[in-house]
Amino acid sequence: MSARTADLFAPGLRGLTSGLVATITLVAIESLAIGTVMPIVADELGQLELYGWVFSAFFLGNLIGIVITGGALDRMPLWRPFAGGLGLFAAGLVIGGLAPSMPVLVGARLIQGLGGGAVGPTAYVAIGRCLPEALQPRMFAMLSTAWVVPGIIGPSIAALVGEGLGWRWVFLGLLPFLAVAGALALTALHRVPAAVPHPEDDPDLAAAASATLRRLPNALLAAGGAGLLVAALTAEDLPVVIGGSLLGLGMLLPAFRRLTPAGTLLLVAGVPAAVMLRGVLTFAFFTGDAYIPLLLQTWRGTPAVLTGIVFTSTTLAWSTGTWLQARRVDRLGVRWFVALGFGCVAAGSLLTLPAVLPSVAPEITIVTWALVGIGMGFAYSGFTLTILRDSPPTHQGAASSALQLSDILGTALGAGVGGAMTAAGERGGGDGLGVALGAVFALTVLVALAGLAATRRIAGRPRVRSTQAAAVD
Repeated sequence: MSARTADLFAPGLRGLTSGLVATITLVAIESLAIGTVMPIVADELGQLELYGWVFSAFFLGNLIGIVITGGALDRMPLWRPFAGGLGLFAAGLVIGGLAPSMPVLVGARLIQGLGGGAVGPTAYVAIGRCLPEALQPRMFAMLSTAWVVPGIIGPSIAALVGEGLGWRWVFLGLLPFLAVAGALALTALHRVPAAVPHPEDDPDLAAAASATLRRLPNALLAAGGAGLLVAALTAEDLPVVIGGSLLGLGMLLPAFRRLTPAGTLLLVAGVPAAVMLRGVLTFAFFTGDAYIPLLLQTWRGTPAVLTGIVFTSTTLAWSTGTWLQARRVDRLGVRWFVALGFGCVAAGSLLTLPAVLPSVAPEITIVTWALVGIGMGFAYSGFTLTILRDSPPTHQGAASSALQLSDILGTALGAGVGGAMTAAGERGGGDGLGVALGAVFALTVLVALAGLAATRRIAGRPRVRSTQAAAVD
């Protein structure tokens, strides 16, 4: 018989499912709430040119955190790096909530990102070790559902809190949720088996410890290169833009090549292509998503509540896409859903672009950006299925880390490049910000179309299923 969602709550899996769902719910609340109130934060703290850095710093910290976590997961109990990550995440929330200036907030988000880097790889490795292959798509769909309740109420509550009590409580108010979610997840992760019983059982495992130390300098180099690239793009002097961009790429690309499977930059079919295209997908999405609040609240002058509604519709659409993918991925194949996802992201971004015009109702973004959300649901977890199914158990941590690294790097660069474009538009005065926002969503369309063209490199043909399983489905 085919796997059922109810199987995730069987006695042996109930704790793990509940713990991971609770943790992802916390991440969802944090992401949606802070994104909603960022225009309010910028109004109080000023320095709009650092708007994009509030997002990029978090994800660059993630980049470093996932590299450290990925290596650690293959050689120690999963709960240890996860517990350290939760501590850093809490520290970032406290500093962010008390930040007196935008640079301090950017630093707080960097610390948050370092801690958040433990969440994704730990969840992926726990799923790979504990769940049978048939249940894994259902689990990813369940994790997507963890965004539904925060997606329905989180942005609206964040808007009300930000406009009523103040944006600082959006940070500080998350600390109780962190305590509850962390306790549930850590209890479950204590029971997850190690990759092998003893290090001597796998000669590669001893090398993994030293490999983690070797990966850290490359992670720092990649994060530094990405940060330098984003900073250079926001500069006003053309020589600084060109020189800084070249130097940033010179640091970033070699480090990224060393941190990911061989052939990733060349889109070699299979796991390397999955790792690369995950970054392309997140670049396309977050180039636009981070600036929906700026488009609606700052440029179009709408209340923060509309931003909350847009984020809610997008979250529901993303979850819907993930569930549809989970039910049909074995029949239609990963590649089919990834291509459909990229196509929806491109189409939704193109339809969102007219919202920068005063003659177009900004409420159209509720529908147009939801199309982008359902595309993310179709495509996002397909890359994870590819690397879990094609990587041996003792290398799932490193493979998950590479996937998360590409994911986070794409997000950081997308938000950073969008920030550079909007900062340039703001400096231009007049309608410059509107023109820049239009360019941001046009870039999203182009990147999504490039990803669509490259989906032929993804493995994931439909799996052969029994007639009985097909009938049950």
